[in-house]
Amino acid sequence: MKILTGNDLSTGDVIWWAGDGWSRQVGESVDVGDKGNDLARAEEAALRVVGAYVIDASRDEGGVRPAHIKDRIRALGPTVRPDLTLKPNDADAGNWVI
Repeated sequence: MKILTGNDLSTGDVIWWAGDGWSRQVGESVDVGDKGNDLARAEEAALRVVGAYVIDASRDEGGVRPAHIKDRIRALGPTVRPDLTLKPNDADAGNWVI
């Protein structure tokens, strides 16, 4: 599975392509297949996202999981202040960072 991520141009928030727009929740990501790079360029040109790139991920009963630890951390937020982390829809998300 390939998903698209980047940062919101106006807020800097980490965002994920949800098929019909962007979401702050990685669990709402959709598989972009081989169209991810084209989609990233189009969204950057429309000034909706900055630094968009395609990553590997998997989907299981717990939701979408980025394959690389860097993107898992990006999905949840700061690791040094748990009170500031994004509260994803996946209640078990904290277990897949480690």
